[in-house]
Amino acid sequence: MKKTNYFINGLKTKNEKVILEIYKTIYPNVKRFVLQNSGQEADAEDVFQKAIVQIMARVQVQNIEINSTFDGYLFTACKNLWRRELIKSKRMVTIDQPIERNSDANDMATAVLEQERWEFFQEKLELISGNCKEILKRFFKKVAYKDIAIELDYNDENVVRQRVFKCKKKLIEMITKDSRFKQLKTL
Repeated sequence: MKKTNYFINGLKTKNEKVILEIYKTIYPNVKRFVLQNSGQEADAEDVFQKAIVQIMARVQVQNIEINSTFDGYLFTACKNLWRRELIKSKRMVTIDQPIERNSDANDMATAVLEQERWEFFQEKLELISGNCKEILKRFFKKVAYKDIAIELDYNDENVVRQRVFKCKKKLIEMITKDSRFKQLKTL
């Protein structure tokens, strides 16, 4: 957590030394991810820069709480941004004339909102029972029911299906009962 606070404070104060350290330590993993997922080095640079700017903007406005490592937090933000870019590029139609894209401000606002929603979801996932957490983490990673049954020592995959259903229901209830859900949903 010391390193996380160090990076957050560095971004808050716009400390160039800290920002360079972030680039040196975290950017290579982001670059590797983007290159392995249909991107170029320039795409990785853009995504990383957007994520840094997004986090810098958030720390200026509000205190953000990072429950994982800063590396993991920034990498997740980059992954989410890159996935959104891939989805957006699949929807674009190529024509002979230039297309006006949404402004960078809209993109930034959307990215911040997505990150806040992700953090909210992760917070609620951490609050459910350990057993449910383990089952749902595997379910969300698309691990097969029979493999979950073996890994978590259940009798068969039908028991796992029932547990997944019950755990998802608990998680949904926790999420929808929180007042922040309505705010994040309507934005």
